[in-house]
Amino acid sequence: MDFYYGLAQTVGIHTLLGLSAYIVLLTGQVTMAQAAFFAIGAYAAGMLTVLAGWPIVPALGAGALLGAATAGAVGFPALRVKGLMLVVATLAFGEGVRLFFFNFDYQVAKGEIRVGPLGGEGFRQIRYFQENGWSTGEVMLFVWVFVILAMAVLWWFDRSRYGAVLRAVGEDELAAQSVGVNLTAVKVSAMAVGGAVAGVGGGLYAHYTTHIEHANFNVLLATFAIAYPIVGGLKNVFGTLVAVIFVQAILIEGLRFLGDWRNLLFGALIVAAMNLRPQGFLGGRRA
Repeated sequence: MDFYYGLAQTVGIHTLLGLSAYIVLLTGQVTMAQAAFFAIGAYAAGMLTVLAGWPIVPALGAGALLGAATAGAVGFPALRVKGLMLVVATLAFGEGVRLFFFNFDYQVAKGEIRVGPLGGEGFRQIRYFQENGWSTGEVMLFVWVFVILAMAVLWWFDRSRYGAVLRAVGEDELAAQSVGVNLTAVKVSAMAVGGAVAGVGGGLYAHYTTHIEHANFNVLLATFAIAYPIVGGLKNVFGTLVAVIFVQAILIEGLRFLGDWRNLLFGALIVAAMNLRPQGFLGGRRA
């Protein structure tokens, strides 16, 4: 059962990553910065539990706040551009964050060993769950509590006036602005909410894997973040979950016996899915 619990943890964490991009995509913006906010949450939460001895929940909250603050700060200058330039700007930011953690060295003595981030060697010994006797099933349930909370909040947003404003901006910025919508405020707030969700996901990822390094937060992870809501469909928050299950459980785990041949099939299957369902798996209607 541990294998399935582990798979469920992976699906849950990647769902949070996809949801962090979902709310930004509603505004019509394509960002490649979600992996950076994911990394910030991972390192922040890991350092707080390992170096400062914080409990896991406050540490995740701090990672979410730091992810939201960083996303908001990045959003003001980055969202002045659109389309390809926004993709390039956020991609550059993401790579900058990754290289920062590649060079980030902050260790303290803990007993007979030193713990903390060590540049390119990564951040080891993030063992909060193991040190506190958590089973794999308990960790899985803990992860899914945050997934359900995030989905519930975004589902509520989607049916509130705020969600209507997000979609109005994504469909026609000029029309939204003409009725008094502050485009900058809407886009930056969406970016901040996405940064918070990514920060929580990163913190959970760090404690799930127990070892993180800069290479974990590369362009591929950023691509996954925006692929999940696009493949799942932007008309329904649950589409992101369906897309994550399709990619992580079916394509990656289900086809593991194919070895490296999966790399050839992966893109083809995604293209086929998007051609058969161009609005996403659950894009036909709103829930």
